[in-house]
Amino acid sequence: MLKLTLGLGAIALYLTSTFLLWRRLQQSTSPTASPKNLALGLGILAALLHAALVQSAIVTPNGFNLSFSNVASLATWFVTGLLLLSALQKPIENLGLVILPLSALTLVMQQLLTSEHVLSTGQSQELGIHILFSILAYSLLGLAAVQALVLSFQERQLHNRHPGGLIRALPPMETMENWLFQMLVAGLLLQSVSLLTGVFYLEDMFTQHMVHKTVLSIAAWLVFAILLWGHWRHGWRGRTAVRWTLSGFVTLLLAYFGSKYVLEIILSR
Repeated sequence: MLKLTLGLGAIALYLTSTFLLWRRLQQSTSPTASPKNLALGLGILAALLHAALVQSAIVTPNGFNLSFSNVASLATWFVTGLLLLSALQKPIENLGLVILPLSALTLVMQQLLTSEHVLSTGQSQELGIHILFSILAYSLLGLAAVQALVLSFQERQLHNRHPGGLIRALPPMETMENWLFQMLVAGLLLQSVSLLTGVFYLEDMFTQHMVHKTVLSIAAWLVFAILLWGHWRHGWRGRTAVRWTLSGFVTLLLAYFGSKYVLEIILSR
């Protein structure tokens, strides 16, 4: 009952924060527009409740329960936390219009899906560093994907000569692009550590049903690496950067959540 109450409270706070951000965006040209601190404060409170739920669901007496719904909830919590903390210093709070409802959705999914994938205590110690860096990498690259979508919308509106409305509330495109590439660099470094640490615990990736995940993860790493090389060497940006970012993140999603969904939900392994 306590988990249900915390879950409903976090969902309500996430949605309320989203609504306040939307209202603020609509009133961005008004001198009486609501301050972002209230929306961010409610989002942070929701994230704290979310953290308690994730901790209680994943940490069990028998080890870590890394089920599909639990990992999805953990990943969105990381993304939300990164966004809210960054928004305290940078004008990127409007990304919460996408990320906060997504966090609420994963909390709903966590309540409805009860599949389990428990790692023993011994396995948990070996996998701890790998899992930490994996989730951090997914979070940063996921946030970069959302940033790329916003950047694409911003570029399209400016190209079609519609500079008003939502565009006026967003930071300049140069600022948005710089932050995108900063997140991609950090995300690629974290993913590199994740892949390297994975080598030490994967005794037999074929018997552990990990071959497809490994291949797709490496493919995603290559996509992001090529994008960053192209940006550094040839100045890739704009639509090219958006396409490569989204392609890399979709590949990464398929690598982890796609394979995890098939194994746990469809095949029940």
